Amino acid sequence: MTHLTPGGRATGGTSFPVVPATILRWLCDLLARKWTFTDRRRPGRPRTGAAIRTLILRMARENPAWGHRRIQGELARLGYTIAASTVWEILHAAGIDPAPCRAEPTWRQFLTAQAHAIIACVFLVVETVLLKRLYVLVFIGHGTRRVHLGGVTACPTGAWAVQQARNLAMELGDRIGALRFLIHDRDPVFTAAFDEVLKTEGLKVVRILSRTPRITAICERVIGTFRRELLDRVLILGERHLALVLGEYLTHYNGHRPHQARRQRPPDAECQPARTPAEANDLRSIRRRPVVTGMINEYRHAA
Repeated sequence: MTHLTPGGRATGGTSFPVVPATILRWLCDLLARKWTFTDRRRPGRPRTGAAIRTLILRMARENPAWGHRRIQGELARLGYTIAASTVWEILHAAGIDPAPCRAEPTWRQFLTAQAHAIIACVFLVVETVLLKRLYVLVFIGHGTRRVHLGGVTACPTGAWAVQQARNLAMELGDRIGALRFLIHDRDPVFTAAFDEVLKTEGLKVVRILSRTPRITAICERVIGTFRRELLDRVLILGERHLALVLGEYLTHYNGHRPHQARRQRPPDAECQPARTPAEANDLRSIRRRPVVTGMINEYRHAA
């Protein structure tokens, strides 16, 4: 066997030189073997809780325009820290496209979002006690649920409908500027001249398709309310009688009757004075007032 002396001379035998880099590498290997943290290591990342997964899927279904990163941001705002890739995997596993705009808005979603700017018109058909058919043109604001009585006639024509559109524009005044859409069916009474009157006021006329009752669901609900609370309980004699009864009922409908869509407030709730808790708790001050020829009762606090 050669050994090398410090002077570089061979002393016999064979040997491999040890350099400082070798010793440092040995030390790194020893440290890596010691500090492996095997006692603290867990088998993979913890699984996302079932409650968080349910919340992610709920947000995705309730908000079709949200992608996985938008959902991650909403979760972070609520205090749940989760990676965007985890949200993506949860949506993908549930068969939901992680990208936004997964589906087009439905008619219900569209009408709800645009309700404050929509007004619709529909014909209410009433049979008199003499078996004569009368037609009532009714305008209904989707956002406020306020009803405007257009007119009553036995023979609706295009010219008559045009005049009712002009009357509506005059009645609304400056409030018509807050409206954007007018919805009506394809009845031939709604002529191009009828649409033009409202277009000059800045409204866009939308003609609904046939066999699409969901588009006019609010109108159908209001017409049903008219029949249940008024028309099915009174005998109509003629046009003047019907106009008088409907006028009295609309005063009650717009000024007093509660509406579920408006948190049990009437369409003209802004005009009513607010009650203090003391007044609201005083049951002895509540008074009944019959309206619409005594068929409907209104309850108010005494002045």
